[in-house]
Amino acid sequence: MRVIGLMSGTSYDAVDAAACDLAHRPEDGVLRLTPLGMVSEPYPADLRTDLARALPPAPTTLADVCRLDTRIGRAFGRLAVRADRELCEGRAELVASHGQTVYHWAADGRVHGTLQLGEAAWIAEATGRPVVSGFRTRDVAAGGQGAPLVSLIDLMLLRGRPGVPAALNIGGIANVTVVPRHADPVAFDTGPGNALIDAAVRELSGGRLAYDEDGALAASGRVHEGLLRRLLTEPYYRLPAPRTTGKELFHQGYLRSHLGEFGRLPPQDVVATLTRLTARTVADALRPLGATEVFASGGGVRNPTLTAMLRAELAGTRLRASEELGLPAAAKEAYAFAVLGYLTLHGLPGNAPGCTGAAGPRLLGAITPGRRPLLLPAPPPLAPHALSVRADGQC
Repeated sequence: MRVIGLMSGTSYDAVDAAACDLAHRPEDGVLRLTPLGMVSEPYPADLRTDLARALPPAPTTLADVCRLDTRIGRAFGRLAVRADRELCEGRAELVASHGQTVYHWAADGRVHGTLQLGEAAWIAEATGRPVVSGFRTRDVAAGGQGAPLVSLIDLMLLRGRPGVPAALNIGGIANVTVVPRHADPVAFDTGPGNALIDAAVRELSGGRLAYDEDGALAASGRVHEGLLRRLLTEPYYRLPAPRTTGKELFHQGYLRSHLGEFGRLPPQDVVATLTRLTARTVADALRPLGATEVFASGGGVRNPTLTAMLRAELAGTRLRASEELGLPAAAKEAYAFAVLGYLTLHGLPGNAPGCTGAAGPRLLGAITPGRRPLLLPAPPPLAPHALSVRADGQC
């Protein structure tokens, strides 16, 4: 089956679309994925501005939410049409859309709700294909954190590797999945990935810059140890897994409140300190789990200063790229949601309850029909337990 996965992360800078062929052979329990490529488009500047203004802790209105839901849905739909044309030769059979997370209601160690915008009807109308969307809510309703949902795909990729393999994604928020040798898998958000770095760059440049390109600011600065120690007192880092967080906590106001204690610091020192914070909190999360290799993906891997700091903090644990597992770092999450959409369409669970904390396996999301009558395939007798990525076109 040819599937398009759509993803926009907590940095809300662009929409990514990754297309793949998926084939499941129940007799060997392996789901085979052949990547077909990725296309990406930034959000229109006015949409990104309006989205940023509506995100917590800023106040917003239901009118704003309605408009954003439509505009984001249309942006996702336009990119899905392009992905179908350029990557699938117009033969896509399914679209899986993560949507844009705008609020993740976490309190007292639990997640009580989650909201992703980007109405699937706009995508279905634009493409004519059925769309699976709204993945996170069912896991939350079952008592889970609703994240990281990619942990199921990580487990399918990492099982059977020697040692204690781990997957790391550095988006606005960083998350890990670890497969211990003699214990159950674990997955959780470690804390800020790029969220505070991006907030600092925007704040300190007066909005002129959106992110630390190539880690240049951090590389030119020095870590302020006092600020780093203060940031590391954040209670979130000591919560037990599974745990999730978002920009509801790690936002510009959070950064301002901590910087206010230290007077005016050189901008490059602030960015260097926040970059070290991301590296330190990731390494602190992985160290007790005994990770022996870490496969990294997400926008943060494009920051050489961050990856250098992470290597130093991991102190000998090998940091590798997700490309070594067959999935490009920039496209891994979009491919992951293509797999989750495929599972839903086939009546198969898409969460890893031991990682998210849900009461059990659950079918995720809702299906919006395309232009043709919706014909669901018969569920296979067994769900796949492994994911094989094939780049040779042979599924």
